[in-house]
Amino acid sequence: MRKILLFSVLSIMLISCNSEDREEADLLVFNAEIYTVDDSFSTAEAFVTKDGKFLQIGTTEALEEKYKVAEKFDAGGKSVFPGFIDAHAHFYRLGLQQQRVDLSGTKSFDEVVQRIVDFQNKRGVEFITGRGWDQNDWENKEFPTKDTLDQLFPNTPISVTRIDGHALLVNQAALDKAGITTETAFEGGDIEQKDGKLTGIIIDNPMSLIADAQPEPSTEEQVNALLEAQKISFEYGLTTVVDAGIDRETIELMDSLHKERSLKIRLYAMISNTEENLDYYLDKDPIKTERLNVRSVKFYGDGALGSRGAALKEEYSDRAGHYGALLSPVEDFKETAKRVAASKFQLNTHAIGDSANYLVLETYDELLKGDEDRRWRVEHSQVIDTSDFKYFSKNIIPSIQPTHATSDMYWAEDRLGEERLQGAYAYKKLLDEAGIVALGTDFPVEEVSPFLTFYAAVSRQDTDNYPENGFMIDQALSREETLKGMTIWAAYANFEEEEKGSIEAGKYADFIILDKDIMEVDASEIPEIKVLETYVNGEKVY
Repeated sequence: MRKILLFSVLSIMLISCNSEDREEADLLVFNAEIYTVDDSFSTAEAFVTKDGKFLQIGTTEALEEKYKVAEKFDAGGKSVFPGFIDAHAHFYRLGLQQQRVDLSGTKSFDEVVQRIVDFQNKRGVEFITGRGWDQNDWENKEFPTKDTLDQLFPNTPISVTRIDGHALLVNQAALDKAGITTETAFEGGDIEQKDGKLTGIIIDNPMSLIADAQPEPSTEEQVNALLEAQKISFEYGLTTVVDAGIDRETIELMDSLHKERSLKIRLYAMISNTEENLDYYLDKDPIKTERLNVRSVKFYGDGALGSRGAALKEEYSDRAGHYGALLSPVEDFKETAKRVAASKFQLNTHAIGDSANYLVLETYDELLKGDEDRRWRVEHSQVIDTSDFKYFSKNIIPSIQPTHATSDMYWAEDRLGEERLQGAYAYKKLLDEAGIVALGTDFPVEEVSPFLTFYAAVSRQDTDNYPENGFMIDQALSREETLKGMTIWAAYANFEEEEKGSIEAGKYADFIILDKDIMEVDASEIPEIKVLETYVNGEKVY
């Protein structure tokens, strides 16, 4: 009896000592299918976090034995992933769009007009703005004209942006406010005329004349825009978003909201290529906080393929004599590239057409020889001459948006022809050359959902499962490649692979829990996957 009693006392003391000896941690997530996206693409069943970072990944039993945790979460067997990173989007613009007329998904110009009328009846603004129309989705695929808007709104300026952000439809009141006439000079783009009269269509560079005439959003509207964009992003499991082209004022507002903790999402800011921005940032070190990274310059090489603004080496297949256009003289781009090369900043250039891509790739290659870790990016890398794929590497990174392929596939061959199409939306070729691809959405040009990105990358189909065998299916990515492109490779493209992009000890505890396993479900189910919970720094934010 004494021996039994002594053994019991010693056991209680041992358990007590073990409990006291356990390390403290904040959160244990267990009973999960965890895709770590580490170097071996391993899976696990549990992890613990502390002070906003992953502390250890392993088995539930081992982690419970080692750690005394403040909170436990039973994932119920659900799949857990690193927080998704959108490698190319327009975060601030998405927020502003929530305050404007939404024209996405319209199937006719009449529907566009009706949405504008409904919006103005409800809001009664002094200058109507909006975004999202796409004439390629209408029965009449020609650009609309301003005539109907002039009749309905003779005194209220209207400026509504095409889905790609590279064309505007404006009415006469907006043209008058901006001082635009048939004699207005411009370079790069178009102020469209027919029979000597303005049609109301403005493409690329001269769009800035309209923007300058629009009232600036108030500070309250700007703050609300950022917070609304954050809310939408968290609902889709995005924990980091790359904002592709913003000004110092917006960056500083982001920083202030981060400091007051109302803005919690991590942001990678590309500064817009303006003289003011370049003068302010390039002579300084990049700005890096826990949630904000400012170390890149966004340059627009050309326009968009949908509005025939992409710069092509040969004429458009559906418009004789038309080649699109660069948005800046070659000398200006090369001078800016040299200036960025002399700084500590990354250069990220929008390039859609094969001519623009060649200019960007050749310039990058010339400037970066011998400089092995600059990670300059080609945003979109959309139409590449087959002889130019060789330029891509882990130092010249293709930053691509898979839903562009499934949005453009209905008319891309009309623009490019069958032969040139073989070098377009060629994501597998880009991956084979570069070794990585950074994946994004380009929202609000496309929808925010990273599940649509994933689906488009692996199936090359739209949500109606068209075409049956996939659009250029040989250019599809595997599920593992796609997940890496939305996590660790996107982090690498941001110089952030040591702090995020995978579930590994020491990295930020940014993770998401999904209702279905995106790596295992039938591909047709991927677009409908829901985020159950989103965590940033180990904090539940959705």
